[in-house]
Amino acid sequence: MLVHTNAIVISAIKYAEADLIVKCYTETSGLKTYILRGILKSRKGKFKTSLFQPLTQLELVAKHKDKGTMEYLQDAKILHHYSSLHTNIIKGTLVLFLSEVMRSSIQEEEQNESLYNYLESTLNWLDDNENIANFHLLFLLNLTRFLGFFPDEVQEDSLYFNMLEGVFQDSKTSPYCIEGPNLVLLKQLIGTNFDDLQDIKLSQSGRSNFLNMLLSYYLLHIDSFKKPKSLSVLNEIFH
Repeated sequence: MLVHTNAIVISAIKYAEADLIVKCYTETSGLKTYILRGILKSRKGKFKTSLFQPLTQLELVAKHKDKGTMEYLQDAKILHHYSSLHTNIIKGTLVLFLSEVMRSSIQEEEQNESLYNYLESTLNWLDDNENIANFHLLFLLNLTRFLGFFPDEVQEDSLYFNMLEGVFQDSKTSPYCIEGPNLVLLKQLIGTNFDDLQDIKLSQSGRSNFLNMLLSYYLLHIDSFKKPKSLSVLNEIFH
C-alpha cells in the first residue's frame, strides 16, 4: 500500500556496507522501519543521509506491507526546517538523548495521532526556545501519558510516590517509593507546561537525580527499555 505521511526520525543505523535502517514514528501508522539500500555509497541517489538525522520531521511517500517487516521509502523531504535543533550543541545533545529514549520506549505500530502531535509540538518548542535546561524532564514525564504509565493524580497530596504502581500514597510500601526533593519536583512538573519551565530552579544534582528517577520509572514499566548511552554527556552539559 502506498502511503503519504508525516514522520519523525527516531534513529538511523548503518547496515552492511552501504545500507541504512531508519526508524520513524509516522503520523498514519505509528512506528515504521525502512531499509535504504546503497544510500551510504551513492552520491547521486534520491536520498541524502542528512535527511535522517535524529528527530528530523519529514514528509514520506512509502510502500507499507504492514507485516512487521522493513518497509520501503519512495520519497522523503523535510517537513519542518529546524532553526537550532541540529546546530546548537546543547540542543543537539538533547536530541541524541531523546531519540535514544524514544527508540527504547515507543513500540506501537499503529496510528496514534495524539502521540505524534505531542512529539511534533514539543520538538518545535525545543527548537524555538532557549530556556531548555529542564525540557527533557517534562518531556519524559508527559511521554508516559502516551506510553500508559503516567502517575495517577488521585492522591497527589500524599507523602510518597510508588513508582512500581504509578500511584501516590501515604505510606512507604516498597523500595520503589520516592519521597523528598524528587517527590516535590514530580508534583511540580505534573502541573507545569513547557512555557513555565523556566520558573523551576534546579541544581545540577537535583536535575540529575530526578532524571535518574524518571529513567528508573521507565525501566520498571517498559521491558525493552535501556538507559541511554548519552546520559552521561547530558548530565555534563546541564551542570
